[in-house]
Amino acid sequence: MAVNFISVTIHKPDSVNLVLGQAHFIKTVEDLHEALVTAVPGIAFGLAFCESSGPCLVRWSGTDQELTELARGNAQAIGAGHSFLIFLRNCFPINVLSAIRQVPEVCGIYCATANQVEVILAETPNGRGIVGVVDGLSPKGVEQESDIAARKALLRQFGYKL
Repeated sequence: MAVNFISVTIHKPDSVNLVLGQAHFIKTVEDLHEALVTAVPGIAFGLAFCESSGPCLVRWSGTDQELTELARGNAQAIGAGHSFLIFLRNCFPINVLSAIRQVPEVCGIYCATANQVEVILAETPNGRGIVGVVDGLSPKGVEQESDIAARKALLRQFGYKL
């Protein structure tokens, strides 16, 4: 059986965060939706889940039409069974990751980021599976004292540190 490796770039606006993961059951869409709306009141998101048995549909939900359409289109392009993709606006992944991990169907999370992401897939005659992700760029150097000060200032600006 031949295995082909392919890369799919996730298309999204720079200001939008994403969470890419794997789950295992059709009720994933409803359970993720409920986890997200209870984690952050007023959250804007779109999510899609690639069903891998029965009709094998891209299942979807969300509170924001643009983000939901992005999730559907990107999930279809990835096409890996049991994968899910969530796009977030007006919150960060750190605000929802704990809630997502608590969903019983969630098996794992590949990445949570605002960076551009490439999904590395293995494709066989049976379908596609996610091998890994390329999340952003490679390091350009090692942080210096001024970079440390800038990092700490940014965390305080976001309200994550006092």
